[in-house]
Amino acid sequence: MGLVYDYIGVGFGPSNLALAIATEEFAQRSGREPNACFIERKPAFSWHEGMLIDGSTMQISFLKDLATLRNPASRFTFINYLKERGRLEDFVNLKTFFPSREEYNDYLGWAAAAFAEQVHYGEEVINVEPFYSAGDCAGVEVLSRSADGQLLRRRARNLVFGIGGVAQVPAAFAGLSDARIVHSSRYLGGLDGLLGEAAQPRRVAIVGGGQSAAEIFYDLSSRCAQVEATLLLRGSTLKPSDDSPFVNEIFNAGFTDRIFAQSAAQRAQLLDEYRNTNYSVVDLELIEKIYQLFYQQKLRGEHRHRLLGHCEVTAVSTTGAGVQLALRNKLDGALDTQTFDAVILATGYRRDYHRTLLAGLADYIESDAVDRQYRLNLRPGCPAQIFLQGSCEHSHGLSDTLLSVLAMRSAELVAAMFAEPHGLPAREPLRLASASLG
Repeated sequence: MGLVYDYIGVGFGPSNLALAIATEEFAQRSGREPNACFIERKPAFSWHEGMLIDGSTMQISFLKDLATLRNPASRFTFINYLKERGRLEDFVNLKTFFPSREEYNDYLGWAAAAFAEQVHYGEEVINVEPFYSAGDCAGVEVLSRSADGQLLRRRARNLVFGIGGVAQVPAAFAGLSDARIVHSSRYLGGLDGLLGEAAQPRRVAIVGGGQSAAEIFYDLSSRCAQVEATLLLRGSTLKPSDDSPFVNEIFNAGFTDRIFAQSAAQRAQLLDEYRNTNYSVVDLELIEKIYQLFYQQKLRGEHRHRLLGHCEVTAVSTTGAGVQLALRNKLDGALDTQTFDAVILATGYRRDYHRTLLAGLADYIESDAVDRQYRLNLRPGCPAQIFLQGSCEHSHGLSDTLLSVLAMRSAELVAAMFAEPHGLPAREPLRLASASLG
């Protein structure tokens, strides 16, 4: 039996990893000893392992790492990672702000290793409920299931979600379970199964018009001679992302204050105005590579790979011959049916799974609204604070789901849980027994 945790983090991806770092550095400054743990369903730390495509690079500067914007002197900066790995001077010689995705994944894993004792890997959170002391709600109880089926219960004063997104599937594919249809989040892991024998021609459709769809299309067309890749776009064609300097200021931490201060209508207008920085857009360099690929096809009289714009998948059926897609041209309404050996859905993510996990706490949740510190609006009678990371784009801006704000957001959460907001003393840590087994 131990103490109730000051907070429990659900998930241990980049968001909660940045929070763990900020918590450790707060402890070093303050002399306090926050008691926290994290519950992660994966068996070990990993980050977008399904999209670590050879040659893919980050789309943000390495300076927007886990700590630099909050504390450039942190031992968890990307620069210190390079120094410890013995590659700092070599990286400088690359003359880039954008490391490979493979290297950034290694950086995140390097940082995560420092918190291994605080993370319970291989456990899936299945519910969150209130727990009571002397008849009053005293905090939250998190129920999780380990890989061997054991149920565990842990208690905390605060709860922080950092679970990332859940694969979003278009309506036409809803309810289908077929190994030949995979989401982009499982692209690399499922590639061998999708392609089968190397010599066998394979028709592969990629559904989506954003960066992931373009990366997968180009990867398949480059590495797999037997693949005939078709990119199905709802829009007219691939469009470049806007990463110009003034526009990029929307990803600055200070912009969060600006957008949060707006009315709901004004926020929606701003999100729509800047949507072309992040949604259904592709890096210009990659667009140029794909255009070059199609030009080479014309030169050689080949028609192996295709890009179909204004294309909507209206129905899906699976047969022994493949996955049959009913397609509608959004411009003229023309209908077509095409069959593929495999379909990859590069259709993004939903950010609402926390609602499912919080069902047991529904009596204390006033609404889905969050305050400036990312806290859910709870009813009186529940002293816990519940923080959402990556689920607040509608209120905090487009950077909420991205890596750009990790360092600064983690500082805000630490301040809300442990510091003295608005001149009021922080609440003393709860000293109640926690239940480790259900």
